[in-house]
Amino acid sequence: MTTKHSERVQDALQFFAQNDTDLAFRKLLDCAADTQSMPIYQKAIALTDWKENHPNELQSFTEKATALLNEIAQCQVTEVPTSSPVLEAKNLQKTYRSGMFSLGPIDLTICKKQVYGLVGENGNGKTTLLRILAHDLSYTTGNISYFFAEKPKNDYDLRTKLAYIPQRTDKWQGSLIDNLKFTLACYGTPPEENEPRTLLMIARLGLWKYKNLNWEALSSGYKMRFELARTLLRKPELLLLDEPLGNLDVLAQQVILEDLKMIANSVNNPIALILSSQQLFEVEKVSDKVIFLKNGKYRDNAETETQNTPTQLIIELDTTNSREELLAVLQTFNLEKLQYNGGIYIAYFATNTDYSAVLEALGKAKITLTYIRNISASTRRFFVS
Repeated sequence: MTTKHSERVQDALQFFAQNDTDLAFRKLLDCAADTQSMPIYQKAIALTDWKENHPNELQSFTEKATALLNEIAQCQVTEVPTSSPVLEAKNLQKTYRSGMFSLGPIDLTICKKQVYGLVGENGNGKTTLLRILAHDLSYTTGNISYFFAEKPKNDYDLRTKLAYIPQRTDKWQGSLIDNLKFTLACYGTPPEENEPRTLLMIARLGLWKYKNLNWEALSSGYKMRFELARTLLRKPELLLLDEPLGNLDVLAQQVILEDLKMIANSVNNPIALILSSQQLFEVEKVSDKVIFLKNGKYRDNAETETQNTPTQLIIELDTTNSREELLAVLQTFNLEKLQYNGGIYIAYFATNTDYSAVLEALGKAKITLTYIRNISASTRRFFVS
């Protein structure tokens, strides 16, 4: 019988076969982490060190990685169930005495392995909601329930299972690796497991070259990666991230989101993940649901799926052609409105308008498109409406 562990191993092997070695190696490290086997951890760490010292020997690296993956495939991995919620929030509201802002009401349920994106303009309640869910800020009415594998004994135990990383993190002293080892020691990891677990996490989050550096020597993006490493070593069941992409370039944003999705899908340590971000489209790619907050009010990208009415076609596009040339094509369809917003056109069509037909007409008319996207089911439509 095929297991999720074996599926993840085969997935990594396929990426190595396709010469996508960077992604394949990250998948290998995830498979290694799932085994909870210190001998496997040591072999993955040794492979990481060899890879860093032989960057141009891709064929040998692939052979070594494939051999390790075949060994990992033989390991027995306990699969943790993910069907039950880890968090439920009902009719959650937060009202400030000044009356200037009110959050909610919000109903929210999330299970392990699910990723929820939290988007909205600044000042609309994203950080407030995360802090409430993180047990860091009180709420006015409603109820929050956590369903962890073991009931927390106290607030310290709760914050082991429930982790929150704010946008701005505190400075730390000493080297990166010493700080991570100290974290594991504080959470009761046996001494013989401390270094293997630390080094595997360092490798997984791309910190190998930086493990002996201190806080001042790291860029803001790698400081965030360190915070993720320190938090993930605690094995949280629910992880809340406030703007983790804020200090990253576009490519790094895509990589870290991909990594977070993969890590959340661990076989024996799956995580429920909620992250806020301004990078809407990048977040939508990895999220099971995207929550949109405006003036503290809640909507999500699944809204149209729960309605019985047909979905309106909304297209966002940029072109070097004139508005008149664009209208000449779009008006042959059921165009209801064409807005120009921040250098981008937003075209609204009647329901049942075919997106592929619009694309074909734009191509035949030789309209030069520098960007086009169907945002009918995207939370982007809430930003521009």
